[in-house]
Amino acid sequence: MNERVRAILVTPNNTMLAIKRVRPGVTPYWVVPGGGVEPTDPHREAALEREIREEIAGEIDVISLLQVLEAHDERQYYYLATIKHWSFEDHTGPEFAHNSRGNYLLEEVPLTPDGVTSIDLKPEAISDYLKDVLSKDGGLQAQPDLRKRVSG
Repeated sequence: MNERVRAILVTPNNTMLAIKRVRPGVTPYWVVPGGGVEPTDPHREAALEREIREEIAGEIDVISLLQVLEAHDERQYYYLATIKHWSFEDHTGPEFAHNSRGNYLLEEVPLTPDGVTSIDLKPEAISDYLKDVLSKDGGLQAQPDLRKRVSG
């Protein structure tokens, strides 16, 4: 099964970093930064740190594992992390080298139910999850850390 790691990246402005995907013939949509776990990654969180360095030249502090989603032959791990500095202009990920993949635009999105509703965040399951937990007392910080339940 392919494993992917992604991060809800909370900025000092209490916004979330999201990547707007603009591809020919496809309605624009947003995803949170992350990517595939490579065989050389010692663990999933190391893969996430590598992906954030590649995609937005950022360094993160992982807080917790929020969600694990499975579809077909892929498992995606969604982490909560903070980020203080980033530079989208300094990205180095291989996906940026292929013009056929369309454009990637980094945006700060208000970390509120209305902010998440204002974009077409994919997958829908993570969008719904964020809107739900952001409307509750304690928000994301109050969610259980699933790292204790997920092995490997």
